[in-house]
Amino acid sequence: MAQTKTNVMRILEQKKVPYQAHSYPHGKEPVDGMTVARLLGQDPRQGYKTLVAYGHSKNYYVFVIPVESTLDLKKAAKAAGEKSVEMVPVSELLGLTGYVRGGCSPVGMKKQYPTVIHRSAEELESMVVSAGKIGFQVELAPEELIKLTRGKYADVVAED
Repeated sequence: MAQTKTNVMRILEQKKVPYQAHSYPHGKEPVDGMTVARLLGQDPRQGYKTLVAYGHSKNYYVFVIPVESTLDLKKAAKAAGEKSVEMVPVSELLGLTGYVRGGCSPVGMKKQYPTVIHRSAEELESMVVSAGKIGFQVELAPEELIKLTRGKYADVVAED
C-alpha cells in the first residue's frame, strides 16, 4: 500500500513530533481497535481510541482510552470538571471534529477541545492512535500527544 500522508501526519511533521506511520487493509466500515492491533501485529495495550463527549455545560471533550476499554462517563465527567458527560452522536462527529467514526484522531480536529488521555498511557514508551483516516494510524510518545493536545492524564475507563 502506497504511503498516504494524512493531515495528522502533516501536523506532526510541522510540529517536529517524531512518529511512525502504520496502515492496515480496510473497507469503508471502521474496524475495532483490537482488530487493528492484530492487523498491524501490535500489542493491543498500545492502541488507543479517540472518543468525543459533551458535558452538562455543553462544552465538548476528547477522551483517548485503550482500545479494549470502555469510557466511564462518571470518571470522564470528573476529569473534565463537569456534572455529567454524554457521548456525541456519531452523526455529529464529522461536523464537530472533521473526522468520521473509526478515523477520529485527537490531533488536528477542527477545534482544539480539552483532551484527557487515560493514565495507562503514562507507562508506555509509545502509543498508537488514529491518523485521522480509516486505515491509518500513528505511533508516538504519550508525552508528545499530551503536549500537542494540551491534554492531561486521568483514570477515565470503566473497571472490568
